[in-house]
Amino acid sequence: MQAMDDDITIRPLRPQEIQIAVDWAAAEGWNPGLADSACFGAVDPGGFLVAEADGAPAAVISVVNYDTRFAFLGFYIVRPDLRGRGIGLRLWRAGLAHAGARTIGLDGVLAQQANYARQGFVFAHRNIRFAGTPGPGDAGATVDLAEVAFEAVAASDAQVFPAPRAAFLKAWLTAPGHAGRAVLRAGRLAAWGVARPARAGWKIGPLVAEDEGAAESVFGALRAAAGSAPVVLDVPEPNAGALALARRHGLAPVFETARMYTGSIRPVALQRVYGVTSFELG
Repeated sequence: MQAMDDDITIRPLRPQEIQIAVDWAAAEGWNPGLADSACFGAVDPGGFLVAEADGAPAAVISVVNYDTRFAFLGFYIVRPDLRGRGIGLRLWRAGLAHAGARTIGLDGVLAQQANYARQGFVFAHRNIRFAGTPGPGDAGATVDLAEVAFEAVAASDAQVFPAPRAAFLKAWLTAPGHAGRAVLRAGRLAAWGVARPARAGWKIGPLVAEDEGAAESVFGALRAAAGSAPVVLDVPEPNAGALALARRHGLAPVFETARMYTGSIRPVALQRVYGVTSFELG
């Protein structure tokens, strides 16, 4: 990346530096997973950018290119003491340039929705973060996700995400501390999900199911993996069954985002999404 005026330089974060963005997200209260940085870096090595002022990180952003048509934007954070100086806007423009002509998705805070709209993002739906401490879980009706052929998981994921993401899925399913469970019906994958330890409690996502009953079984198994810790579940508002599942387990809304896109995406079966993978990478 080229140097900018006022001693601001923009460059890609090296793989070992992606933890900077994750740590800043934690400081903002986003509660990332403990193994997130390694998983996120598996998608697009050039997709995490940093703006440096006087040789120190001043702002970060990720614009991860999943394929030739779709990218996802996240981790847009400016260091608190440097906000209001235009550094974030410069980095934003560099991130969009990395995506090129791809459609870009993001999960933005509702307060910034108008600003994103001015940048060409169009509202699709809300995602609602639920959190709480449900009762004990039960893994009895499920199997370890590692016993399911990866091709079946990837095919299911392709129904609920705007782009193929095999490299990310492989990293996500096998990351240290991550627990995956699945429901099989007559040998067919009916539901699956992953829970991971976070800075506080556990986060469940993705949670993908063909119906609410299958989602309930996987949620219970992932709850068992989390023990007695609090859990977080991010739910797309259009999925009424997912909202009902969260509330049935005593989880309460704590945060909302606006899912927005700059263009068209391939069809996504939101009725199968009971838990969003990550607000940072989609």
